[in-house]
Amino acid sequence: QVQLLESGGGLVQSGDSLRLSCAASGRPFSTLGWLRQAPGKEREFIAALSWSSGSTLIADSANDRFFMFRDHAKNMAYLQMNSLSPEDTAVYYCAAQPLWRKSWPPITQADIWDYWGQGTQVTVSS
Repeated sequence: QVQLLESGGGLVQSGDSLRLSCAASGRPFSTLGWLRQAPGKEREFIAALSWSSGSTLIADSANDRFFMFRDHAKNMAYLQMNSLSPEDTAVYYCAAQPLWRKSWPPITQADIWDYWGQGTQVTVSS
């Protein structure tokens, strides 16, 4: 099992920035990602990071605003979110793919990710 623990969510105003953190532990994994789910909507892919290479993939909806990076030594991954808007309001989840799933770029559909954190709420007021 891979254990994931998110932190850093909160209430911010439109235009603000926020950084989410994901602490990973347990078994090795190939890819960490961030997905979000807004009320009444399906879970949506935001970003992924290859743990071995550090390569990242950012969804078109977040490109130029969101960045994902890691601290390999601490087994931490981060999602830096800039220029937030109310449309970014959602529960943000850290997720991981198992070590055997090594393809890059990764498959991003929500049902591919094997391991999930509990989620952290991000609310952006207008």
